[in-house]
Amino acid sequence: MTRVRGYFRSLNTVLLALLGLSAAHVIPLHAAENPGLPRTIAWSAYPTGTGGYSQAVAIGSILRREYGVNLRVIPGRNDVSRLATLLAGRVHFSAGGSEAVYAQEGVLNFAARTWGPQPLRALMSNYSDSCSFTVATAADANIRSIEDVRGKRVTWVQGSPSLNNALAALLAYGNLTWNDVERVEVGGYNASIEAVINNRADVVGGACNSPPFLRLEASPRGLHFISFPHDNTEAVQRTRSLLPWYVTHIATEGPTIPPEGIEVFTSAYPLLVGMDSADDTLVYNMVKVMHEHFNEYKDAAPGAGGWLISRQKFESAFIPYHPAAIRYFREIGVWTDAAEATQQANLYRQQVLHEAWLAYREHAPEDPREFSAGWLKAREQALAEKGLLTLAENI
Repeated sequence: MTRVRGYFRSLNTVLLALLGLSAAHVIPLHAAENPGLPRTIAWSAYPTGTGGYSQAVAIGSILRREYGVNLRVIPGRNDVSRLATLLAGRVHFSAGGSEAVYAQEGVLNFAARTWGPQPLRALMSNYSDSCSFTVATAADANIRSIEDVRGKRVTWVQGSPSLNNALAALLAYGNLTWNDVERVEVGGYNASIEAVINNRADVVGGACNSPPFLRLEASPRGLHFISFPHDNTEAVQRTRSLLPWYVTHIATEGPTIPPEGIEVFTSAYPLLVGMDSADDTLVYNMVKVMHEHFNEYKDAAPGAGGWLISRQKFESAFIPYHPAAIRYFREIGVWTDAAEATQQANLYRQQVLHEAWLAYREHAPEDPREFSAGWLKAREQALAEKGLLTLAENI
């Protein structure tokens, strides 16, 4: 009985500590058995109905069942909203996509004075049998290759440079740009697919297994995914020169995709990130739980199998990992010398960006547009001077 009372006293202590969302107050639920996780953990994610959101919910069910921990999943309809909650401390982690790279780089929507390059840290990556982002079309639009997209209506998601830039990189495979298509502006990711269903657009980008694509497949217009043959090395290079963290991939998971799969590109989606200041205990145990309980959630949401530890691609990362996550990876023997070399290179890149940002802000113009334009030039120069990739062509 004494042990039971002590257990509930521990829970009450955690609850009081969590009246603020600070990860600094992480207290173990039961030091002998349970990981050091707070009573409530918060993630930001893509909107409800997407693969990333569904996976977060599946992981949350494990946390609740096994440890009595609640995972609050806060949907954000665009890149800024998902990461703004992380920066403000309203969530502990963000499960998104390439917006984490753009925030690290301080480009596009993150080139503003209120943003700049952010010291993000990765926890885990998802590389599933699906794909993180590709081009889907309405079947009745008779678009069979990326070259056929010329002159077609393509969705442009407001406030989501990661989605729009990914589409730009895939258009580049066919030697196309946004100037070669009719841009249809929409307010969010789900709205982009609705625009195709409602015949306002013909082409949309998204993850191969994204649940909203099921609605397009079931609609009178139907669904078709474009393939990107990997043997066209020049075309592959055009895409990867714009998005170097994208890799060639065979997708076998998603509506209308045949058993043999289709040739596409992919990147980590979701990519679970936190700030460099994220609490070590929380990060370590979040990664540990996701690894140890993988078999219990891998089939609970589309693409959840991509969290498998052997699919992490540490050596190809473009964002440094949190040291507490690395500590766990070392303990289970999956962190390699090559991974550490990539880690140090990524940390150095963030240092160069941070120093360039501080130097630029000292004499930066007040006008928001002039500020962003000046920063992008200063950023490109600082990276070029160090011999680092500037990504300037896709900004």
